[in-house]
Amino acid sequence: MKKTAVFFALLTGTVFAGSKSFTISLPETVNIGGTTLKAGDYKAELQDQKLIIKHGHESAETAVKVETADKKYGNTSVSYANENGTNKMESIQVGGTNMKVVVE
Repeated sequence: MKKTAVFFALLTGTVFAGSKSFTISLPETVNIGGTTLKAGDYKAELQDQKLIIKHGHESAETAVKVETADKKYGNTSVSYANENGTNKMESIQVGGTNMKVVVE
């Protein structure tokens, strides 16, 4: 059975040298790109079609597709699916922008 949950995350938008950086807050353990990230605050950096998420020595990266919505998102939110007891990140809607980052 597939469940999808959406939770709010923090955002600090920064744009530099062709990449975009923002902060997300994960209230639960989430798997992204085969790496398990514990609950906490993470810096997310989008470089071309790759998302890199870091916190201290923990990091994960995965291929993504960037979609553009018709209007700006009010808050940053992270969507994930619970498959067989594991939360797998599906997308991030970046608050204050019309950008949605979809994990491939």
